[in-house]
Amino acid sequence: MLLKRTHTCGELRIEDQSTEVVLNGWIDGHRDLGGLVFADVRDRYGVTQIVVDESDAAVSESMMQQAAKLRAEDVIGCRGFVRERESKNPDMPTGDIEIVVTELVVYSKSDVPPFEVKTDVQASDDLRLRYRYLDLRRQPLQHKLQLRSKVAHAIRAYYHEHEFAEIETPVLMKSTPEGARDYLVPSRVNAGAFYALPQSPQTYKQMLMVSGFDRYVQIVKCFRDEDLRADRQPEFTQVDVEMSFVDEEDIYSLHEGLMGHLWSTFMHVELPKTFHRMTYENAIHTYGSDKPDLRFGSPIVNLSETLSKTGFKLFDGAVAAGGHVLGLRIPGQGALGRGALDRFIDKVKQATGVPGVIYAKWTEEGVTSSVAKFLQDSDHEQIMEQTGSQQGDLVLILAGEGMQLFTHMGTMRLLAAEEWNLRETHPSSFGPWAFCWVTDFPLVEWDEEEQRYFALHHPFTSPHPEDVTQMDSNPGVVRSRAYDLVLNGSEIGGGSIRIHEQSMQRKVFDLLGISEKEAEEKFGFLLKAFSYGAPPHGGIALGLDRILMIMTGAESIRDVIAFPKNQRAQSLMDASPSSVSQEQLDELHIRLADGVTPQEVDEQAQDDES
Repeated sequence: MLLKRTHTCGELRIEDQSTEVVLNGWIDGHRDLGGLVFADVRDRYGVTQIVVDESDAAVSESMMQQAAKLRAEDVIGCRGFVRERESKNPDMPTGDIEIVVTELVVYSKSDVPPFEVKTDVQASDDLRLRYRYLDLRRQPLQHKLQLRSKVAHAIRAYYHEHEFAEIETPVLMKSTPEGARDYLVPSRVNAGAFYALPQSPQTYKQMLMVSGFDRYVQIVKCFRDEDLRADRQPEFTQVDVEMSFVDEEDIYSLHEGLMGHLWSTFMHVELPKTFHRMTYENAIHTYGSDKPDLRFGSPIVNLSETLSKTGFKLFDGAVAAGGHVLGLRIPGQGALGRGALDRFIDKVKQATGVPGVIYAKWTEEGVTSSVAKFLQDSDHEQIMEQTGSQQGDLVLILAGEGMQLFTHMGTMRLLAAEEWNLRETHPSSFGPWAFCWVTDFPLVEWDEEEQRYFALHHPFTSPHPEDVTQMDSNPGVVRSRAYDLVLNGSEIGGGSIRIHEQSMQRKVFDLLGISEKEAEEKFGFLLKAFSYGAPPHGGIALGLDRILMIMTGAESIRDVIAFPKNQRAQSLMDASPSSVSQEQLDELHIRLADGVTPQEVDEQAQDDES
């Protein structure tokens, strides 16, 4: 028998006393006091205590026996009356009341779960993924996924208010070179031919602009076969946007408004109307990253000119060879002992591969450094002055050649923030939600191994008009009209003003080493479309999973995805990917390499899991 729910397990309060209610849910806790059974009933809205009392005339002997046998994760329905609790629980929203049960139905019994379903679960990640349906019963995950639902709804409403058309693009598409490896799907009816799952709907949304849909949006699944990490999954969700007859400012203002709307609605925070902007070059030289964390200061300071003629071979040699000497001020850590500094420097070495880190300290006794015997007092004073240091501060220094030195400094800056809690102890003026736009990325980057240029963003990104004349003579200095939206050191969105002229698109393909034949094979449809009149257009893709990860404070992107994969791109719950039958392979005209059988595929997957 089904008892139809009248209330959720999170909504009843003291003013509901004497109301007859019906609750449905899972047993979250159970206490049998002999003739008096207390249980907590849980659903996704909250927890409510129920009580079954054998002295109550409505409670039969069989109901009492049934109540006594309740265990964690049993699914029940109960009818009863709301009354005030004698022993209130201030930690529960429903802690002032309980339900005196007059009718009890046990819908299903649960085996002993492999881990306890509670907020601070004590179980490995793999075990939780294998029993994801149990892990998802925990309130922290349920709250995150409920927020995801609300945020998605708010995003759609925002774009619809701005006259965007929500249009679905194909999931089975043509394989195109866009950076990461494609997930390929064999075609049964076209032997030897493959679809690809979209890394993004990039070419399709450009087709929509050519088709006259001047404002497109889609919350869409994308797929990339790449190595995983805490903020990356093989399938992910992005908010995909494209607009015609716009420039960068239109993209910026629209999405500053979207972020402001989301943070005001769900985080109860008012963001600035416009976000900070910096060029790619400035981001690299100041923070050592194209996704700078602006929640704390400590920018990179170039000490090259000051320390180019100290007589210290490391400094002088680096500058003479065209390299740099770079410093990083760490406020309040000048009193650190040798042991603590050595341990931190070992972390930096392990993370970056640098051979060593030089440090200078300003203590009550004055300024000293780990290379004091090679430097003059005036050199130490210049280090402190240029980095803006005060007494009690520490300065970390790297010297060397190449742009990689700035990246190493950026890594060290983030390690220092974690080590000494700089985001809280020395916050910047940007506050705890540090949004910024990073702009003017290089159009291409040179790959020494393959001896050719690659698109830094993607091959459909428009070059900066001022730099077009250098595309033939010096392509490495050409800036693109690309931009990233960065929040707290994470890229949460990226986009660009696109190429809309066939001649320019062919020129970029040629620069990237894509032959005319390959361009026709891979992108002939796009080039053809441009020949029939394409509007200037641009867009952005926002990473919904990453945005939610930051909003909820989750440590991993998996916590905001209902059914994520593990680090090997496996779903432990349903054991995918898995083998298929030989008959299915034959239908798809596929033969496994080296005589591998479907059974061996399954055995390898089991070995990986174990």
